[in-house]
Amino acid sequence: MSTPDGKTTALGDIDFSTFVISLGSNAALQMDPAGGAFDLALAKQTIDILAMLEQKTAGNLTREEDDLLRGLLYQSRLAWFEASKSS
Repeated sequence: MSTPDGKTTALGDIDFSTFVISLGSNAALQMDPAGGAFDLALAKQTIDILAMLEQKTAGNLTREEDDLLRGLLYQSRLAWFEASKSS
């Protein structure tokens, strides 16, 4: 991957937790009215992807991964609800 100044950066290995955090970060950006990516419908879709992952991986995650996914889903759903009320 290249930075704006043209330097190449190495990204670390991706694991399930990193992937879930990435999706959660995207949802948060999509719910930020001050940001350039504000789109509640897209945020809802991202949250739905997290919910699908929760359903499809049930029983196959470590306790830490499961706690992370459940917590992120809870926070994202709450943030979406609050954002949808104010838009």
